[in-house]
Amino acid sequence: MTDPLHDPLFFSDPYSIYDRLRSASPVQKIPTGSKGHYSYLVTGHAEARQAFADPRLSKDTARFFAGQRSRRNLHPAVSKNMLASDPPQHTRQRGVAAKLFTTGPVAEMRPYIAQVVDGLLDGWKPGTQVDLVERLAAPLPVTVICQMLGVPEADRVMVSRWSNDLFAAGEPDRIDASSHAIGDYMTSLVETARGKPGGGLLHTFVQHSDEGLLDRDEVVSLAVLLLVAGHETTTNFIANAVLALIQHPPSLTRLRQDPGLIAGSLDELLRFDSPVGIATFRYSTEALQLGGIEIPAGVPVLIAPGAANRDPASFAEPQQLDLDRNASSHLAFGHGIHRCLGAPLARAEAEIALGALVTRFPGMRLAVPSEDLEWRQTRLMRGLKALPVIL
Repeated sequence: MTDPLHDPLFFSDPYSIYDRLRSASPVQKIPTGSKGHYSYLVTGHAEARQAFADPRLSKDTARFFAGQRSRRNLHPAVSKNMLASDPPQHTRQRGVAAKLFTTGPVAEMRPYIAQVVDGLLDGWKPGTQVDLVERLAAPLPVTVICQMLGVPEADRVMVSRWSNDLFAAGEPDRIDASSHAIGDYMTSLVETARGKPGGGLLHTFVQHSDEGLLDRDEVVSLAVLLLVAGHETTTNFIANAVLALIQHPPSLTRLRQDPGLIAGSLDELLRFDSPVGIATFRYSTEALQLGGIEIPAGVPVLIAPGAANRDPASFAEPQQLDLDRNASSHLAFGHGIHRCLGAPLARAEAEIALGALVTRFPGMRLAVPSEDLEWRQTRLMRGLKALPVIL
């Protein structure tokens, strides 16, 4: 059996592959990576939800790869971050960051988000063609998270490029180089914040460092994680949602007629085309059973939110976009202690962006056939390289 996640069709249409795999078994052993290596892939919704919350599935990558020779040269801020850790280290770091992304702080950011959206759309003219990824879905979240972290405006395009390069599947040298570029940059930014205290997230993190809640390396790694995770997934969320609506005209018309319905439609849009296809690395610390399948200790376990969100056992007619569906149980943001802490911010950005689009450009349509759209070549992210639309 060949690795199904390297099927040439996987990036353009993962759902047909997910369906085929899930119909055989919601949890199964598949070959991955080099010859002789394998992982367990979780495609069922109930099984994925269980896996996300199972403490026997560790995210401590350093522990898993300890003693193994590797040619990789990732910056520690990328390879050793909160997302790649378990309690109690994870609990301590998440406790510092989570309070910054609760409903209150995000509500305070909404006027700024709306200002950024309006600024990006002001240069758009009806009847012209734009790349919605390049002109809105990518710059909006990177501008917002850079503003929160205090990244100077002149550096934001460069930082965004480094972040994007971290997901260059099949190009390890490019990934390693970008990890050092962004890690070194954020180290310098943190030291600047330490020397010139002021407002913003970095100042808060530096304060926690001074109080002993975070060490200096953790401040940098947390900043890098928020920078990367704070815009990569939201970029995909916005672009995937716009594409789904354009491909389902009745749903788009409904939101044009009543933009107030957008907030309640976000869960279904996230379920329909999740911005994360395969969740970040986990492995079994002991033998366990999942979906009736015995998983031995010490093997990678790949949880696929993109597959789980299309599981017909949990969502009737999952291939249909249904804005009336209660899709709140979707797993696009994960589940359990590692659930995306930036979810409230991502939802706010998507809601405001979609509201502005359907209000200002009600006749928006694709500029190319759907089959000509190019998808990013990474199994982690589900996102478009570009989304050309005619306004």
